[in-house]
Amino acid sequence: MGKNTEIKFVGQPIFKQVINLIDGINLTTLVSKHNADYYYKAFKAKTQLITVLFGIFSRCDSMTEICEGLRAMSGKLNLLGLEKAPAKSTACNGMRNCDRKFFEDVYLEVL
Repeated sequence: MGKNTEIKFVGQPIFKQVINLIDGINLTTLVSKHNADYYYKAFKAKTQLITVLFGIFSRCDSMTEICEGLRAMSGKLNLLGLEKAPAKSTACNGMRNCDRKFFEDVYLEVL
């Protein structure tokens, strides 16, 4: 008896499904409403949102774990809508200066 090499993955991972829900809302309107991309060139609001959600779903305890986890997934980041993993310092500064109301409005729109 040989090993069953025919593995069929049905559907998408839960994290990708959540990203698809976020793509379904008008994120650009919320970004302009809260001026969320004003100070950032490389760490836009959508990248910040995906980074936060990755940390939550991966049960990461620190920003180092989040950034290293995203860096380890470098080949699959395009599935999440990211070109590259954010640097730890960029992610930390972005999270420190973020507007919490933006995330609240994204949650309410998805809900």
